[in-house]
Amino acid sequence: MDRRTGAINRATDYFDGGSFLTDLTALVGIKSESQKPTRRPELYRYLHEGMAPHLHKLGVDYTVHDNPDPKGGPILVGQRIESADFQTVLTYGHGDVVNGQSAQWQDGLQPFVVADRHGKIFGRGTADNKGQHLINLAALDCVLQENGALGFNLKVIIETSEETGSAGLLDFFEANKSTLRADVLIASDGPRLQPDTPTVFMGTRGAVNFDLSVNLRKGANHSGNWGGLLSDPAIILAHAIATITDARGRILVPQWRPDSLTPDISAVLRDLPVGGGGVEISDGWGEANQSPAERVFGWNSFTVLAMKSGVPEAPQNAISGSAAAACQLRFVVGTDEADILPALRRHLDQAGFGQVKINQTEARTASATRLDPDNEWVRLVAASIAETCGIAPHILPNLGGFVPNKLFSETLGLPTIWVPHSYAGCNQHAPNEHILKSVTLDALRNMTGVFSDLGDPDRSGK
Repeated sequence: MDRRTGAINRATDYFDGGSFLTDLTALVGIKSESQKPTRRPELYRYLHEGMAPHLHKLGVDYTVHDNPDPKGGPILVGQRIESADFQTVLTYGHGDVVNGQSAQWQDGLQPFVVADRHGKIFGRGTADNKGQHLINLAALDCVLQENGALGFNLKVIIETSEETGSAGLLDFFEANKSTLRADVLIASDGPRLQPDTPTVFMGTRGAVNFDLSVNLRKGANHSGNWGGLLSDPAIILAHAIATITDARGRILVPQWRPDSLTPDISAVLRDLPVGGGGVEISDGWGEANQSPAERVFGWNSFTVLAMKSGVPEAPQNAISGSAAAACQLRFVVGTDEADILPALRRHLDQAGFGQVKINQTEARTASATRLDPDNEWVRLVAASIAETCGIAPHILPNLGGFVPNKLFSETLGLPTIWVPHSYAGCNQHAPNEHILKSVTLDALRNMTGVFSDLGDPDRSGK
């Protein structure tokens, strides 16, 4: 038996023997809800107590740093340096979770108590993200046990503020570039496209959130006495929004139509399966000449998140003096990030809606990132996964959602490889969060194969 097979068999035994469930139970039991200030001690406990046993087994020397932003939680950085001549792999995870929402879970389930039921493992953080980085750390341990060495240098960063926007992480990366220097990021977050097929993605769509508002007067005026005499801000706002897209959601702001859906990217995306998780894709929505995968991974999308005028829960016979809509643009590489809101301002002004105000609602825009699908690291990881599980993974230049990829790809200048271990129906951020046991075992085996190959110069070529 070769060492690769031996390490993968160790990963199978780790799962089948119950050790993965035991380790995950310990991590989920730490109530690391970063959205609750009272849980701050739990964030430190997750790093000092939750991560310590796994890092010690890997021979990783680590330090827990206070966040440079007082709003952010602590950050763990560790390393195992085997040789100055080796490549260095950086891996990442986040130990914080969203609020438990304990009152909303199914009978018998609790957010911070792991439950193994019907092929699913329930608990807050099982999918996002404790289970995912545990899989990667366990895979590394299986390689180390089998070989006695990794064959590459390893650096680990675990943050505890991802669910509140990764506060302080940019400043921390800027101040610690030399410590975090590596050759590639290999990490896990988000869902597979389909649960039975591994996914590899290399970036994310960006996002900018903003409010559109029309404020004409204070208070409201009787619709019988003033209807037909006073302009209605809700109608004005609705017509303004209608200039941003057509009736099927096709973007009409010229600068919001990216130039990056090139034939090679289109070829990678066109036939990928999307959807699932109990949600049916709408027919006749978005760009008419694009496949669903091209629309969500290769193009921009505008969304009205919420709208309000008057008092919707108790309407009065009155013309409101104001109207507002919370909006978002998800955008891909090929969009001028700095010009997104200025372009909208110009567009609305040209359409005669100068009275519509635009206000960005978050201090920072989440940036779009993407790595070439033909990158050598992508090819190496994809080939390794295919060899282990017998299925070629789905390759995404970028995810539709968000991970803090820009910090790795631009601040640290790394090629970024993400291998998600969840699936679309995992109830991430919702009650009854869970992972699938079948996906978890597959992921453990796949990642063990990847890390084994990275340490084998005959396979990695590195």
